Amino acid sequence: MAGAIVSFSTLAVAGRQVSSDFDTFEIMLYRSGLGAVIVTALLALAGRLGEARPRTLPVHALRNVVHFAGQNLWFYALTVLPLAQVFALEFTTPLWVILLAPLMLGEALTVRGVVAGLIGFAGVLIVARPDFGDLHPGIVAAALCAVCFAVTSMITKRLTRSQPVTGILFWLNLMQFILALVAVHWRGDLPLPSPAQVPWFLLIGVTGLSAHWCLTSALNAAPASIVMPLDFVRLPVIAVVGWLVYDEVLDPLVFVGAALILGGNLLTLRPKDNGLGTNSP
Repeated sequence: MAGAIVSFSTLAVAGRQVSSDFDTFEIMLYRSGLGAVIVTALLALAGRLGEARPRTLPVHALRNVVHFAGQNLWFYALTVLPLAQVFALEFTTPLWVILLAPLMLGEALTVRGVVAGLIGFAGVLIVARPDFGDLHPGIVAAALCAVCFAVTSMITKRLTRSQPVTGILFWLNLMQFILALVAVHWRGDLPLPSPAQVPWFLLIGVTGLSAHWCLTSALNAAPASIVMPLDFVRLPVIAVVGWLVYDEVLDPLVFVGAALILGGNLLTLRPKDNGLGTNSP
């Protein structure tokens, strides 16, 4: 989990560092292109290119279109909101899974899931403190990226029944590279990174892969009830990073709201109680 926390935080900082000269589609083009090269090289060196054999491509396409939208929204939110606020809103992803799973996976919506969702969304209101008459586009983007990531996670659950993780990562990066290439071509010329920006893009490509690899490895090695609270360490870490690097205010209400979001998520991980039904995934 330490690797995931460092990777996600580094990815956020690197994305913000290049955002003044590159839009989100351009950042995604470089990130996905580098990611595709790294994944392909690793599979080739390990003699496992067969794991990237195309299977259920329509499902991969749906997943990656949704994830592409979520990633662009996330990179945009990083440029207009404090880093801690973006991360706190991103942590609502499991709560969206609870609400959307009955529609997408046919799973039951339990009383516990409803209570967890209400607690979590109370935390969202504290974190975002939205002015519904003049809602900040960054808050909308951060909230929508969490919805996109929730949908992505449910489609991924379906894919993992028949696909290796490496194959999913291969098609993730390849398809998102193609989507970004189309978007960038439609918008105009692609700017090239300056020598000073190259290291930031290398960090974006590498940490984009390492973050998900570390998180997946942690989930394979320990129960979600242990991993999820550790994942929330990202919030105070990124809050301190934002304070040190960008002079962002350490807002106590962000931590209060994040604690409620964490509480809602942890409620879904408790063992089955009488009258509350089964856990959400």
